[in-house]
Amino acid sequence: MADDCFGHPRLAAIYDPLDPDRGDLDAYLLMAEEFGARRVLDIGCGTGVFALLLADRGIEVVGVDPALASVDVARAKPGSERVRWMCGDATDLPQLQVDLATMTANVAQAIADPQTWQQTLRGAYEALRPGGHLAFETRDPARRAWEEWTRENSHRVTEIPGVGSVESWVQLIEVSRPLVTFRSTYVFAADGQVLTSDSTLRFREREEVERDLVAHGYVVDDVRDAPDRPGREFVFLARRP
Repeated sequence: MADDCFGHPRLAAIYDPLDPDRGDLDAYLLMAEEFGARRVLDIGCGTGVFALLLADRGIEVVGVDPALASVDVARAKPGSERVRWMCGDATDLPQLQVDLATMTANVAQAIADPQTWQQTLRGAYEALRPGGHLAFETRDPARRAWEEWTRENSHRVTEIPGVGSVESWVQLIEVSRPLVTFRSTYVFAADGQVLTSDSTLRFREREEVERDLVAHGYVVDDVRDAPDRPGREFVFLARRP
């Protein structure tokens, strides 16, 4: 089940305007170039920002996401016909042979259920060609990022063309390591509607992730820093031998 911030049509429609700076994707574009990727599987593609950036570079892309509302937003964007969109997840993919599979932003951490996480790693492995890479990021639990998830730190009002003013903030709900739950709230000035979305992320230790990857047959080639968040994230690069 997708969180409402991705699965509710009204919230999916404003996801991009509320998060317009996607500089975090630059590192993944560079990785696609580094590996000479011509076919990419974008797991948790959301509203399609990364998939379309890849397609702009002539790369063949499959974008998969469990939130139909987000996939619908992606399909409505200019150039979307160049991407193969699927509503679902990496546990039930058609036969693929991609050079690179990615889970950008919070995708890996949002797969909080241990069994689904293992199935996702297996599904990505099966979708890769021999020598293909899996790249994803996860926050370093030692940095305790959740301590910054307060209304005071996140409150803002955004003017969105065709929608009007939207007030939004996040608030920490529960910390039960390795799980952390927070609530996003959205207030639409146009009609006063208030929508909330609860999300749970799993904060995995680096050693745990490496063990999981090796257990599914991957070779862990590198664990990098996130260029836009130095010292705060692990960026895993694993390879199907």
